[in-house]
Amino acid sequence: MSLNHPYARAGQAIGLFGGSFDPPHMGHVHITRQALARFGLDQVWWLVSPGNPLKARGPAPLDQRMAAARALMQHPRVQVTDIEARLGTRITAETIARLKALYPGVNFVWLMGADNLAQIHRWHHWRRIFESVPVGVLARPGDRISARMSPAARLYAPYRLVSGDSHLLGHARAPAWCFVNVPMVDLSSTEIRARGGWGNAATDKG
Repeated sequence: MSLNHPYARAGQAIGLFGGSFDPPHMGHVHITRQALARFGLDQVWWLVSPGNPLKARGPAPLDQRMAAARALMQHPRVQVTDIEARLGTRITAETIARLKALYPGVNFVWLMGADNLAQIHRWHHWRRIFESVPVGVLARPGDRISARMSPAARLYAPYRLVSGDSHLLGHARAPAWCFVNVPMVDLSSTEIRARGGWGNAATDKG
């Protein structure tokens, strides 16, 4: 494995937490710590993306977001990585496929907030995500009902683990997903950018 890629060994359960992190904030840190505690994970990798294809305007420069993420997320079982930029992948389904090929025997779990579950059916090849790795969903303020009624939640309802079995998700066979309610930090990158003082806040209000 390249020194530019994070290390994992076969049999480990690795949570993948992707996003633009534009900017990273304590809400991201809180979700990460909850995922480690609830889903039976050995590590969580932050996948700081080159850009979000669903957003019209690009984020702050990648090196700025990486530096801010590494300064904020201090945990021995969390790695902040720009592996998507190194792999040249731009959509989640492609990133997961490449990681599974690069790390045979590693059990990857896709992590996201409930807000993403509510609209994941708009992502490119979103069913491939559910079919290739387990998915861990952490509730954020105001998103619980819409997420549970979303097209993805309805389609994969037979494969949902109850929250009491959330610790089994890290080694579950896809399709499998689990929705857990956790105390959340009600912060968003959009709000932080709107206050100014970060990246291209003057032009990116997405």
